[in-house]
Amino acid sequence: MPRLSDAMEEGTIVRWLKGVGDEIAVGDELVEVETDKATVIYEAEVAGRLSAILVQVGEAQKLGAPIATVGGDAVAAAPATNGAAVHGRPPATPVARRRARELGVDLSGLHGTGPRGRIRLADVEDAATRGSAPVATPAPPPLAPVPAGQAPPAAGRGASERLPLTSTQRVIAQRMAETIATVPHFRLAMEVDFGEVLRLRKRLRAAVGDAAPTVNDIVVALTARALREHPEINCAYAGDAVERYARINVGIAVARPGALLVPVVRDADRRSLGEIARESAALIERVRTSSSTPADLADGTFTVSNLGMYGISAFDSIINAPEAAILSVGAAQPRALVGEDGAVSSRPFATLTLACDHRAVYGADGAAFLARLRALLESPEVLVL
Repeated sequence: MPRLSDAMEEGTIVRWLKGVGDEIAVGDELVEVETDKATVIYEAEVAGRLSAILVQVGEAQKLGAPIATVGGDAVAAAPATNGAAVHGRPPATPVARRRARELGVDLSGLHGTGPRGRIRLADVEDAATRGSAPVATPAPPPLAPVPAGQAPPAAGRGASERLPLTSTQRVIAQRMAETIATVPHFRLAMEVDFGEVLRLRKRLRAAVGDAAPTVNDIVVALTARALREHPEINCAYAGDAVERYARINVGIAVARPGALLVPVVRDADRRSLGEIARESAALIERVRTSSSTPADLADGTFTVSNLGMYGISAFDSIINAPEAAILSVGAAQPRALVGEDGAVSSRPFATLTLACDHRAVYGADGAAFLARLRALLESPEVLVL
């Protein structure tokens, strides 16, 4: 089982793309694997005839354990090349090779920072940031769920169905438990007038139709600006230090059946509202069709979770470690306001709740960030500046 994400401990076979007896060349797409973060296609790093499949569809295997044999040799995580080029191809991890195809990066011109010069995901994305033009790649079709077995009836509760956790669900459960047990959360809540945000969204919708940025896109764009002004929130606790990130990469919490994933809009503070809207739509689509890559979900520095579309007035979120803060956005609901002259009016207010890691962020800093975000949301025309 190859390592297809940084925190991966095991993977589940989703689909074999080659069958027993097929000839395989280096670089052929061999198997689709569900990791802790995404469903990823693993490319063969050895050539020969696929002689046996050791792990069937729906089964999980530990990192590094054999999943198939090619010409009698077990195919496992460690590439046979130990970092050397294979058949003229530069040494690169499968994740890095896949991301390079997506971003249009030529691996032959890169120097890897991994062991023995092996090109890693970070090397590819750094090269893309320096100016390589991305290329569009079609997303694979959504995958059919694996049917779960029927458990015997439980006394007093009627028939029950046992639904085994996927690799993604197991990792989410483990990380949520670890985070809530080890990260000292504190939370700040603030009511924000969303009237101007909703007006802007309405005008954009009238101008460009369904392609218009959503309310959440506007929140992400303005959150990124507030983070740029308050870098003390764009950080992580690192044991004996606090790491402040140079880039502002805003994650968007996205639900799909059986999972909650956080795709990331990189450099959100440097991008226009339209760019953020297009990137967010593409990321969300890939998550919901199970075609996102580990790169889509990597390198977040802050997360926005929005349940306002479900009518939830306010809620708390668990921090997406190692990030130091997460913003929860509730529904914009009408509130009665009494003016100085005694006149009563109605405005749509939403509750924003900021959860912070108290080891890295102090209350006053969190409050200042939230106050600045409120000011931006109540004057969203700053997005044109």
